[in-house]
Amino acid sequence: MTSSDLAPRRDGTAALRLLRDGELEVEGRLVDASNTTLRGVLTHGATTARCVYKPVRGERPLWDFPDGTLAGREVAAYLVSRATGWDLVPPTVLREGPFGPGSCQLWIDEPAGVEPLVGFVPADALPPRWFPIAAARDDDGNPYALAHADDPRLARLAVLDAVINNADRKGGHVLLGPDDRVYGVDHGVSFHVEEKLRTVLWGWAGRQLPPDVIEVLDGLARQLGADLGDELSEHLTAGEVAELSGRVARLRDAGRFPQPPRDWPAVPWPPM
Repeated sequence: MTSSDLAPRRDGTAALRLLRDGELEVEGRLVDASNTTLRGVLTHGATTARCVYKPVRGERPLWDFPDGTLAGREVAAYLVSRATGWDLVPPTVLREGPFGPGSCQLWIDEPAGVEPLVGFVPADALPPRWFPIAAARDDDGNPYALAHADDPRLARLAVLDAVINNADRKGGHVLLGPDDRVYGVDHGVSFHVEEKLRTVLWGWAGRQLPPDVIEVLDGLARQLGADLGDELSEHLTAGEVAELSGRVARLRDAGRFPQPPRDWPAVPWPPM
């Protein structure tokens, strides 16, 4: 059984068991990540799959997030994603590993040659049904656009980012799995009590939320008042859980995708 077999399962039982109880062997480091991010192999009985392991001790201190909390925020993002029923975040747990406690997330293998849903495209050749987000130029001065597809799977991810207050939705954090599902990864700088939404997925800004999204937000609000709130309290402060509930309520009441902020950068850097 591989990561591809485990990821789409709705209840995530097999994946979570492997992530929590599997023997973790580190393969190497992902050098482009700002915090220590390791790829590993998990083995539990006859089941083997790759994972991303982010030890707490490898987190770079941030002025606006308490030290040692990023791994827990990765797990919290998975719990909220699971509660929506959209399963946009791969199964993620907090566990002990070779370098101490950290988050451990199922690795998503993108198929070879898959066309990205977010990226830089020539400004005069924007694909049909794509949203331009920001203007750019290459080293030779040729005009490009940072853009993304008008895809309902991405729209759901944009809603999730608004809910968890994701401060770093780069294009490279959007993956297309072998099951043709969209996944979002790298949620360590989420759930702040102050508004910090930074994302490349602004294409639907100000548009009405679809009725099914409103239903999901209603269900999420109910769960936050029950078991989900208790689960999240293991990884977030009481204030962060309360503000999460507030964001869900405000988004539900507004009934529209959020607008880009005016008093802080709307797009993370680098955007990809």
